[in-house]
Amino acid sequence: MPSLFDEMFGEPTSDPGEAARRNMRALPRRFYSAATVRETPNGFAVELDGRPVRTPARKTLALPNLALAERVATEWQDQAEFIDPARMPLTRLANSIIDGVEAAQAEVAADIAKYLGSDLLFYRAEGPEGLLARQHGRWDPILAWAREAHGAQFMLSQGIVHVSQPEAALAALNRLVPRNPWRLGAVHVLTTLTGSALIALAIAEQAILPDDAWMAAHVDEDWNEDLWGRDELAQIRRAQRRAEFDAAVCVLCLVPDIPSSTPAPGSSQ
Repeated sequence: MPSLFDEMFGEPTSDPGEAARRNMRALPRRFYSAATVRETPNGFAVELDGRPVRTPARKTLALPNLALAERVATEWQDQAEFIDPARMPLTRLANSIIDGVEAAQAEVAADIAKYLGSDLLFYRAEGPEGLLARQHGRWDPILAWAREAHGAQFMLSQGIVHVSQPEAALAALNRLVPRNPWRLGAVHVLTTLTGSALIALAIAEQAILPDDAWMAAHVDEDWNEDLWGRDELAQIRRAQRRAEFDAAVCVLCLVPDIPSSTPAPGSSQ
């Protein structure tokens, strides 16, 4: 594929300035007629007029199953006169998993474990009561799932002072971190988008609906919006994050939980 894909589908950025600079660049015109899928020894490859799509690291954009590959191909097929990577969150996620996660599974799993050690859900506001009530309503059911389904009893705190968590509780949830690179990459994206490994793992375990998980991740943000009103730029960023969130959920829905050979963090294997 043309080298322009290296720039178009590099790692997403949360820096609004960088995002604006990228958007100022002229988008390339669509140069292909049809996006299709072909089964190969490495998986289901997405092709444009019979030519394989390449990741930024020049690897074949091949998905682990037909259903997911067809979703990615649809992103390419749905492009209009210009190719807009902002409208291709599944392609971006696939690139990230193929180029990064597959070769660094232990590091990615360790990063999820790091989030879990200081999870968003552990730290409650000191007030007002309305915000506290929202946090309890959205966050406590996830903590109850961790406790009742996995025996993980976590400690809560008010404010931002770090609270150490029981090692047994952390180990119990870390055992849920996927060892399949595609599911691992999806959980990592959900963790970074929500600020909570607990929320991400609850989604992966189908213990919470995606819409409820999204609302749980934005309790504080929604409270501030109710008080001060909505910021247009913030809403654009939120919509972009939701598209990435939905892409990660799609991967979890379509890729079965088949372990890889990579041991989980803290495993004795």
